[in-house]
Amino acid sequence: MTFQQEAASWLFPAHVETSPVPEVNTRAPSSGKLDLPHADGKSTIVTFLRHCGCPFAEKTFISMRDKAASNPNIHFVAVSHSDQASTKKWIEALGGAGSVEVIVDPEREIFARWGLGISSFWHVLSPWSMWSVYRLGKDEGIWNRPTESGSRWQTAGSFAMDGKGTVKWGHAAQRADHVPDFDEAVKSVEQQEPTAKL
Repeated sequence: MTFQQEAASWLFPAHVETSPVPEVNTRAPSSGKLDLPHADGKSTIVTFLRHCGCPFAEKTFISMRDKAASNPNIHFVAVSHSDQASTKKWIEALGGAGSVEVIVDPEREIFARWGLGISSFWHVLSPWSMWSVYRLGKDEGIWNRPTESGSRWQTAGSFAMDGKGTVKWGHAAQRADHVPDFDEAVKSVEQQEPTAKL
């Protein structure tokens, strides 16, 4: 990581036209990189991460990885807008992806399809977000890591879809320090999970 890379993360990225954020009980956006519904009919929970290096992205990813380990009948997907090399290095530093599928989207095309664009100054640098950075480090030992690519201004978000590709839970993050509740995400789709035949 260089000073130039760290400084670049504070620059506003190129504008990408965004679609509306998907609403509950509507069809989830689908694309070549993130094809929904999944072919096997299982539910899918997807999280769109802040830049690799962000402590809230780290907390979100670890929470998703833990939830994925205990819910093998649901697909868990994390989408990174940092580049491939930076994402791979960051995931390895966190102990690996586990059963989470990681998609790299440095062009932010998938983010845009899900209505996740550039955030405001207040979204990133509010006093509450700054306090949360300190508390997360102090309480859980999760601090800022070096940022080699990605933008601090990219909005995060998380969604849960049933086996038919219908959104059952989700929203764009309202602040940079938001960490999604994956228990709620699982509950929203658990009735939709295929049951094993005896």
